[in-house]
Amino acid sequence: MEQYSQLIGIAAGVCTGVSMLPQLIKLIQEKNSENISLAMLIVLLVGLACWIWYGLLKNDPPIIFTNGFSFLVNSLNVIFALKYKKKTSDSAIST
Repeated sequence: MEQYSQLIGIAAGVCTGVSMLPQLIKLIQEKNSENISLAMLIVLLVGLACWIWYGLLKNDPPIIFTNGFSFLVNSLNVIFALKYKKKTSDSAIST
């Protein structure tokens, strides 16, 4: 039974980890972060950092690695969201 719970945990971690990849791909392709909530991504990063810390405390590699991957993907989402954020001051000047 322990083996199945480990597999379920790994599957959950992988699904969580790849869940934001489509958003990252869309963000990079469209170069538009207008509808991206940076606040949500920051809260998510804090939660993922806590999961990584928890995994380290429990010495649980699946928790560490899956949440580490999620942290990386979501960090990239934040970086590209900031990179492609439209400057409101530019549009205000031109009107």
